[in-house]
Amino acid sequence: MSPGKQASESEAAAPMAAGARLEAMRRRVRLSRLAVWTVIAAGPIALGVAITSTPTTVEAATPSRPTAAVRTTAQAADPAGYAQLFVNAWLRSSADDAASAQARLAQSMAPDVELPDPAADAQSAPASVTAVRSAQRSDGAWSVTVAAQYADGAVRYYAVPVAADRAGASFAVTGAPGVVAGPARAEVPKSSYGVSVPEGDLSAAVGEFLAAYLTGAGEVDRYLAPGVSLSPVSPAPYTAVSVQQVSAVEEAAAAEQVSADGTKVRVVAQVEARGPGGRWPLAYELALTARSGRWEVSALESGTALDGGAR
Repeated sequence: MSPGKQASESEAAAPMAAGARLEAMRRRVRLSRLAVWTVIAAGPIALGVAITSTPTTVEAATPSRPTAAVRTTAQAADPAGYAQLFVNAWLRSSADDAASAQARLAQSMAPDVELPDPAADAQSAPASVTAVRSAQRSDGAWSVTVAAQYADGAVRYYAVPVAADRAGASFAVTGAPGVVAGPARAEVPKSSYGVSVPEGDLSAAVGEFLAAYLTGAGEVDRYLAPGVSLSPVSPAPYTAVSVQQVSAVEEAAAAEQVSADGTKVRVVAQVEARGPGGRWPLAYELALTARSGRWEVSALESGTALDGGAR
């Protein structure tokens, strides 16, 4: 067959195929109309059945992602420092000299609070004023307990009502201070450092490390476990450090020989430090790890942890 004849037949087949598809569509439309009119003629009940039985395509709604609840807990600003500043100025002011710098400061912080009127032979101004306790009564309302210590050792406590905004951008003393009893002494929990460490490798390692740390005698790094970095106190405040007692949490610390590599112990060392300023009893909590037949310091904590918790 020649190419020209093949092209003619292809061109003729295209309209025929299109016409067949068009005729099929017309048939479906006629059948659909016939079905609808038949249902209508059958009555409302049949129409309802037809509607409910007709398959419907329901597009599944994409479940919305639950909005992550971002909790922004506003940290209430503690006005302890503000109350401390006010009490310090208030105790140093006098109603007889309202123009003094301390009186003007107190009045600027609490305009509605009267200035004191101390007697001529009254106790001198406090040597130091320190906030010792803060309690939030309600939203924005605080009560701050401030301790005033005098040169003779006497201490007097004042409760100061203070208002504070959430952002800590503004404070106000809302009333005159009240003299109150000082905080009660809390019951001290039993220490977990119940294992006595005898003189030996462990106590020696502790003493040598603290001597290097506090006096500058020797390099601190030589007493530290690998990966631990610790700078000595500078300038060195003491010239000599002697260990008075070492207590531990773990029984392994009481062994005469250094434990197996990787053994960890937690100790608290009571030491006596001496220097130009005198003699000072100090305490340090340390964590040590055994390695290659020696104890190495793996952590130094500020203060002592009475519960002996893991670090």
